[in-house]
Amino acid sequence: MEKSLARYIWDHTRPQQLFILLIVALSMIPYYMAFDLPKQIVNGPIQGTGFEQPGNTQLFMPIAFDLPFFGHVELFAGLPLERMPSLLALSLTFLVLVIINGLFKYFINTYKGRLGERLLRRIRYELVDRILRFPPRYFKHIKAGEVSSMVKDEVEPLGGFTADAFVQPALLGGQALTALVFIFIQHFWLGFIAFAMAAIQVGIIPRMRRRLIELGRERQLTARQLAGRVAEIVDGIGTIHAYDTSNYERADIAARLGRIFKIRYDIYQWKFLVKFLNNFLAQLTPFLFYCIGGYLTIVGKLDVGQLVAVINAYKELPGPLKELIDWELVRQDVQVKYEQVVEQFEADEMIAPEIQAIDAGNEPVLHHPLSTTNLLVDDDIGGRALEHVTVKIAPGETVAIIGTAASGGDRLAEALARVVWPAGGKVTAGDDDLFALPEAVTGRRISYASPEAYFFHGSLKDNLLYGLKHAPIEPAAYKGQAADQRKWDVLEARRSGNPDFDLNGNWIDLATLNANGKDGLFGAMMAVLDVVELSDDVLQLALHSSIAVNNDPDVAAQIVEMRHDLREELDRRDLNNLIVPFRDNEYNTEAPVAENLFFGMMPDPKASTKAIVKTPYFRNIMRESGLGTALFEMGKAIAESTVELFKDLPPDHPFFEQLTFMRAEEIPTYQHLLQKLRHNAAPSEEDRIALIKLSFFYVEPRHRFGVLDEKLMRKIVEVRHQFHANLPVELQAHIERYNPDAYLTSGTLVDNIVFGKLNHRFSDAISKLREIGGELLAKRPELYRALMALGLESNIGAGGRRLNNLQRLKLGLARALIRRSDYYIFNRAFSGVDHHLQEHIVEAALAFLAKSGDNPAVVWVLSNTPLAKHFKRVLAFDGGSLVEDGTYDTIVESGTVYKQLIA
Repeated sequence: MEKSLARYIWDHTRPQQLFILLIVALSMIPYYMAFDLPKQIVNGPIQGTGFEQPGNTQLFMPIAFDLPFFGHVELFAGLPLERMPSLLALSLTFLVLVIINGLFKYFINTYKGRLGERLLRRIRYELVDRILRFPPRYFKHIKAGEVSSMVKDEVEPLGGFTADAFVQPALLGGQALTALVFIFIQHFWLGFIAFAMAAIQVGIIPRMRRRLIELGRERQLTARQLAGRVAEIVDGIGTIHAYDTSNYERADIAARLGRIFKIRYDIYQWKFLVKFLNNFLAQLTPFLFYCIGGYLTIVGKLDVGQLVAVINAYKELPGPLKELIDWELVRQDVQVKYEQVVEQFEADEMIAPEIQAIDAGNEPVLHHPLSTTNLLVDDDIGGRALEHVTVKIAPGETVAIIGTAASGGDRLAEALARVVWPAGGKVTAGDDDLFALPEAVTGRRISYASPEAYFFHGSLKDNLLYGLKHAPIEPAAYKGQAADQRKWDVLEARRSGNPDFDLNGNWIDLATLNANGKDGLFGAMMAVLDVVELSDDVLQLALHSSIAVNNDPDVAAQIVEMRHDLREELDRRDLNNLIVPFRDNEYNTEAPVAENLFFGMMPDPKASTKAIVKTPYFRNIMRESGLGTALFEMGKAIAESTVELFKDLPPDHPFFEQLTFMRAEEIPTYQHLLQKLRHNAAPSEEDRIALIKLSFFYVEPRHRFGVLDEKLMRKIVEVRHQFHANLPVELQAHIERYNPDAYLTSGTLVDNIVFGKLNHRFSDAISKLREIGGELLAKRPELYRALMALGLESNIGAGGRRLNNLQRLKLGLARALIRRSDYYIFNRAFSGVDHHLQEHIVEAALAFLAKSGDNPAVVWVLSNTPLAKHFKRVLAFDGGSLVEDGTYDTIVESGTVYKQLIA
């Protein structure tokens, strides 16, 4: 990148800078006229010069000047006006000049802002572009938080300065020079005073502010390090909790914040000292003007109009001077920031832009073998991880690599996939250096999966198909306002040096899919999910999500139908007691009291319950029906039993896990409340609500305190009908009443299918329901497809953290399998997973790739050595060297490495 920020700005904005400089030059004309006009108004109409006699006139706005060789040139003779019309005309002219100067400023500032934002966009894009071209090992030495902080925050001032780099000194210098020239024209010594004071300000203030630049540099560095440290805490939060180092991290952050505080405090002290001195010098000049200029006016060497004009002109001088000084300091500051950013984003062996050039075409098949010759690969601490390895992988081969974790086989896989760069030797595809081939070839014809695969924030589908998004295949269709917006986006992207690719277009070429079926993209996704045994996980994600009936009416209708099918199937199998359904006139013994009372689903149960209980409508029903008293006594009995059983147990006792209605820290509160009631103290309204809420969470079959009998159950059902009979409109949004023939939008899909509560007497209720539900779903292929599509749209969180480790491993392998490639390299893709599951997935993946018809090569670094029997060729590594190369049988018979690994 260009080392000088000024040159970088000039190279990319030269035409725009020249244009705005021309506008600035033109703006000086009305700016000067606005200085001279007050003198004409004061000396002319106000003091009466030229209007001594009634009826005297003066010419208004004569336009004439003298030119060499042409003599006197008169363009407009002017309008003769008397005193009052002349005052009005000159005043209106002054107002017009104010408006013109304001419009000039508006245009210049707007143009500068747009220019600055374009260059800021260009800088940020170039920095991210350089991140994409960093060599792989560079990322082992940088912190993601620091890099992102530089791209987001540290280059922000560069965009603001871009607009001011050339325009601001021209504009401010022009304004200051115009004011000084005008003052000199009025009176030489007053002009000299103004010039001397301006020179002192320009000479002293920048020198004092250099300390501010140094402090600002320290502040920037410490803030960047703080951002990187916070990012480390977020990434390592599990380790922090596991080792109880949260207070150490607090101490570290506090120390860093203390350092930043000291730097910022020093900045404030020095900044306001400089500001005080600058303001004093700015106010000293008016003092001299009033003193000296007043004397000159009194002795008749300066008229009043000139003095007023000089003072008015000087009012415009400190502002530009101060801003000019500020501009110089900002220039030095942003130059330092720019140099730091450039230094941080410079790296040896940057990937050439041609390697990553976009190519929408299908690259030719890699028919050539992948070979290594005397390959050397270093580890992250400078040691030798792979040493003098020469091997050739032919197209169509299936190769297993075995060895211990540090044997070097994984490094060979990384080199073949171009994930690491060799320290010596060569990696070739045929006669071509693999690292010189475009990524449009290697990134499509070679697929790679490892446990370190990263998943981006978004849906499971987005991450599954991420490896297919190489180039835009066809743009999106835009109409009306959207089309105009797209044209504007393209134009601004080109002006800012950004690519104008359409992110909303289709980036997936179906020809690149490794699809064996006829169902296109969806069929390809289903096929690879089945291979890695992730389909059931995707289905569970769908079942535990919700849909809007208006968006998916067919799915909602089929879910209700499946609800009835499930009930019929349970009756047919004589398992109707497996689920206790919600019935309008019955109490569901497996549901809490509140759910039986309100008899409906709530979007936010906790918040909705709290809102309903506070309403006069609910309290009146509780009081008039007598249920409030019954629930109060029930809550009191629950509290007494709970306190008696748990009061002597430590807060971390596992028995507290069984309590769904009271936390361990609430035991003393309820104990104190019960003591008050035993002394016949009248319970407050808060105490009554607290005990009634306690009863809301009670489930007799689970808690078994014997406080809920048939009579109270019937009473709750009776009050349920009263509650819903005249439910106010404002409460209807909190409760979606149970209806066996309607889809409940507040619940998940599985809630809607089950439409009841599992019976606690059946320990295997969940497994039986999954089995029956799977059979029913198999009879509804359209619903199964819709549910899988819904599951694929589930958000997996930042880094895929909403998935467990096994699911992430499966998704990483599926992302590689779905691509049509010539070489598939799997580097311990299922390390640490159950050996039987590993074998199932390895067999399925090899069979899947064999059916594709492309005859791809597969290189699999195994963490389960016996799985090598599924491969035609086996490479055994030990100590960073290739020690054996042959078939599985020969390795078993003659290889000591295999026997060591099995042992």
